[in-house]
Amino acid sequence: MKISVVILNYNVRFFLELCLQSVQASLKGISSEIIVIDNNSSDDSCTMVKSLFPEVKLIENNENIGFSKGNNLAAGLAKGEYLCILNPDTVVAEDTFQKILKFSDTKTNLGIVGCRFMDGSGKFLPECKRNIPKLSSALGKLLGNGKSYYATAVDQNSIAEVAVLTGAFMLMRRELFTALNGFDEDFFMYGEDIDLCYRALKMNRNNYYYGASTLLHFKGESSPKNKIYYRRFYKAMQLFHSKHFESNFLMRWAVNTATKMAPYFMSSPPILLANRKEIAFLNPHSDEALVNLKNARIIKSLEMLTPGVSYDLVLDANVETFKAILSKISTTSFPRNSFKIWPKNSQYCVGSDVSNQRGEVVLFNEFLS
Repeated sequence: MKISVVILNYNVRFFLELCLQSVQASLKGISSEIIVIDNNSSDDSCTMVKSLFPEVKLIENNENIGFSKGNNLAAGLAKGEYLCILNPDTVVAEDTFQKILKFSDTKTNLGIVGCRFMDGSGKFLPECKRNIPKLSSALGKLLGNGKSYYATAVDQNSIAEVAVLTGAFMLMRRELFTALNGFDEDFFMYGEDIDLCYRALKMNRNNYYYGASTLLHFKGESSPKNKIYYRRFYKAMQLFHSKHFESNFLMRWAVNTATKMAPYFMSSPPILLANRKEIAFLNPHSDEALVNLKNARIIKSLEMLTPGVSYDLVLDANVETFKAILSKISTTSFPRNSFKIWPKNSQYCVGSDVSNQRGEVVLFNEFLS
């Protein structure tokens, strides 16, 4: 088997369904398996997987055991030559795995590989390529200057060695993950990806950023940016430093300060689809399903959008490839970029306008007149 894709899920049923559709499309023609491990979700994630994706291996935990333990448990059951750790709030293109596996096969001293990330509005996410977060860069990020924290010297569309990738997409040979003993389970959530990349570097492996393939990461769906997030994030930084570097007063101060300042980092909530001026469905597969939707407009091309009007553009995965959808999100420009994706064989769409807040799930029957 060439690759095992491990997806850790927690209460993101609708995003998980979209993610699995895109992963299956991307793995077509590749000997592979998909393993979903659920951390005791209270929604119907597990029921959905059993019903719609019976070929997916599902592990149901009876408690939330965290990111590290969950992924380690699933990875222990994996059989692929390669292992990919993937977030459920992501969408990959049809050629993502083919391209990155082909690249990885050429490397004899391969560490961990990541790819280019964008959020639900098409904005590039700089955390997909990072430097080792030493004290100065961690403090800089806290103060709003991420230049030294992110690998800004590496162009976002390039292919290059970087130190740190993000846990939302990490591909490596399974033997390396085993040699590293997986994620350090002292990290409950956040920081474990930095630690794994750093330990790979210490084993003289080369980590790579593959900017020739773009992944959509709704981001805020699995990790909304609130006081709990910032507390966990900076405490993870403290754990990383105490493990690999000499602990000092400044790092402890940074963690305490970050926790107190967390509310001031929080952005405004996303604008809800119901408050949009107009919803535009681009070339939908079923006009009948949309005929009674309020404020909905059906268009056959982007040129049909009225200049100066703010739209929520719904892209239909029933008629377009995921690669085409990702391309439209990254290149389409109008006054207020807002996108939703309509998964195959569904009556809802999902999207995220603000990458540090939870995304939005819109059930079509909510908008029937």
